[in-house]
Amino acid sequence: MDKPQIICHNEKSVTFSIYDGKWVPCSAKFVIMGSRPNSKGVLQLYEMTSGDPQLIKEIDKDSFFKCGTFDASSLRDRYLATGNDCGQLQLWDLENLSKPVYEVTAHEGCLNCIDGVAGQSIGCGAPEIVTGGRDGIVKLWDPRQQDPVTTLEPNDANNKRDCWTVALGNSYNNSERAICAGYDNGDIKLVDLRKMALRWDTNVKNGVCSLQFDRKEIEMNKLVATTLESKFFLFDLRTQHPKKGFAVLKEKAHESTVWGVSHLPQNREIFMTCGGNGTVYLWKYNYPEKRTRPDGEGVNMGVVGELSLLQNYTLSSQPISTFHWSSAKQGLALATSFDQTFRIVFVTKLHLI
Repeated sequence: MDKPQIICHNEKSVTFSIYDGKWVPCSAKFVIMGSRPNSKGVLQLYEMTSGDPQLIKEIDKDSFFKCGTFDASSLRDRYLATGNDCGQLQLWDLENLSKPVYEVTAHEGCLNCIDGVAGQSIGCGAPEIVTGGRDGIVKLWDPRQQDPVTTLEPNDANNKRDCWTVALGNSYNNSERAICAGYDNGDIKLVDLRKMALRWDTNVKNGVCSLQFDRKEIEMNKLVATTLESKFFLFDLRTQHPKKGFAVLKEKAHESTVWGVSHLPQNREIFMTCGGNGTVYLWKYNYPEKRTRPDGEGVNMGVVGELSLLQNYTLSSQPISTFHWSSAKQGLALATSFDQTFRIVFVTKLHLI
């Protein structure tokens, strides 16, 4: 009992497939979004009252919602950015869900993944949204204009791979930005937006389900990539060797697809991974004594640390599709599953780690 405990506080079944769920920043509210059996879209807004979630708003749309994020909006506006199966990027004001405050057709086919950085709310740069689609293209958007800021696509138009996940990071000043994208063939590509150049790429041999920097608003530190076949990878991004790239730690977990990763907002060394067998695993990263060492030619290369498994818990018999920590209350989280159920989860003793 001295370890953190994962407690399922509340669970609620719905009548549609849930593809994503997010806490509204600085509030006791959260949204879930997905697809009804007729492939129509549905978005629900809940509020925690007396410990139980209460539905306060609901909208139905012609196209189903695939993904969403609040990370591109200021804490004042708290707009929800969503992507749907028709390739549309939309921004929603939760106070008025009748129509989006911003809308653009971003991709041909399904918009698979989305991430954002809120610009002035973290003190650096413009608000930006990155999207990845089934068309194999990654685009960066500024919601103050209709055209993409930049478009990243493969040189070979006949060999486009399905982009499953994107992440924005390295936003520690007004000019630095990095996009990381993961694809169905195991490719991971890191693009330096200031130089508009591919900084690094690798292949992890299995489709990349999720990518996340440990923090967006700092100089790149760590990146976690989760994949099919029970594996995830932790890259130390502080030191890039000209030949060997970034130091990497490989871990096998869940005995199934690792669907997602979510870093704790209050402690970037702690993160949760979500399994296709309905389990969640809580990890802590332990840094090595020295983060660099010289190779045989005297060039510095990164040294990766170790992972400690703090706790694991079975939430469902179906895959856990998303896990999102609340930034307002440490240890509070929202988990969604393919059994058409969302769960309110508490993780205890995190302040002692």
